[in-house]
Amino acid sequence: MEDLYQILGVPRDASQADIKKAYRQLVRQYHPDTHQGDAGAEEKFKKINAAYSVIGDPEKRARYDQFGSADGSNPFGGGFNGGFGDLFGDLFEQVFGGGGMGGGFGRRADPNAPRGGANLEMSLRVTLIEAANGTTRNLEIPNQDKCETCGGSGAKPGTKPKVCETCGGRGQVESMTRTPFGQFVSLNTCSRCGGTGKVIEEPCGTCGGQGKVRKIHKVEVKIPAGVETGTRLRVTGEGELGVNGGPKGDLFLVLDVARHEKFERDGGDLHTYLTLSYPQAVLGAAVEIETLIDGREKVGVPAGTEHGRVLKVKGKGMPRLRGARGRGDLYAHVLINIPTKLTDKQRTIIENLAKEMGDTVEPKEEGLFEKVKKLF
Repeated sequence: MEDLYQILGVPRDASQADIKKAYRQLVRQYHPDTHQGDAGAEEKFKKINAAYSVIGDPEKRARYDQFGSADGSNPFGGGFNGGFGDLFGDLFEQVFGGGGMGGGFGRRADPNAPRGGANLEMSLRVTLIEAANGTTRNLEIPNQDKCETCGGSGAKPGTKPKVCETCGGRGQVESMTRTPFGQFVSLNTCSRCGGTGKVIEEPCGTCGGQGKVRKIHKVEVKIPAGVETGTRLRVTGEGELGVNGGPKGDLFLVLDVARHEKFERDGGDLHTYLTLSYPQAVLGAAVEIETLIDGREKVGVPAGTEHGRVLKVKGKGMPRLRGARGRGDLYAHVLINIPTKLTDKQRTIIENLAKEMGDTVEPKEEGLFEKVKKLF
């Protein structure tokens, strides 16, 4: 498994602020909008989001640093057979094909015990306005359901799965191996039943003996205000079907917030452009600026505002996610509109202003066509 810190390009002692900064830079670099059709960039983008979902969260990061996983599972937990036994079991499985010494190590779980289904993950794109206001999406999720024909048994109606005669229902078979270190017993998956402990002699015609069928689930998902690219939403019970009556897994939606044509997001803040005329910039003015979700707002432009100046509109940025107070700010980057076509009166006024300010102005020499036109 790849190291999550290496994926984000940060050292293990990096601060949360540095991790967030590195994540944002990588998201901009590998965003699908800028790498359309590049499968490598899309895969990298997914890995970046997955890595940040763990080490970007202080609690998950602590568990990852301690145990090497986000869910806190400890490879050395439990008693001797359940702890170091698993460790040595993995080692002997690599060398001898499974199991451990004398049957003491590598004992596997009952194949007939209930097990939870696998979690699913899918990406979901939302607009910046949807991310700001929050929204509800109706999704169609391709998923699994218990086969109604056989009730999930996988056997043809009127029949039942039988206990595997090869493994006696254990799902495992033992084999003896002699080595220079002694005699070892290996536990291997039963080849006849595939580890289930059961054999279906007459499979169900609907599901082909799988006990489950593919169906489209319609799910309503509420997306809270303030989400950003990489935010993960859990939809409980919409993952893969459980085994032997175990619970279904969950569905995780990884959000991808699309770019906006007028606003650029930076965390909770938004950036946009404000175009001013030359007189407005020189003399100052009260102008209207477009916000993302609050309509048009009046902004005071100080006299002598230069091209490139940034005006702050407090509280008109993005909402904070999950109950955090307040909103981010809106930053307007000023552009000065220089007219390319002037009336004679406007040109005269500007020329007089230039003389008043002591600036040297050399009007463009009239071409032959303009001179001939004046004669008529």
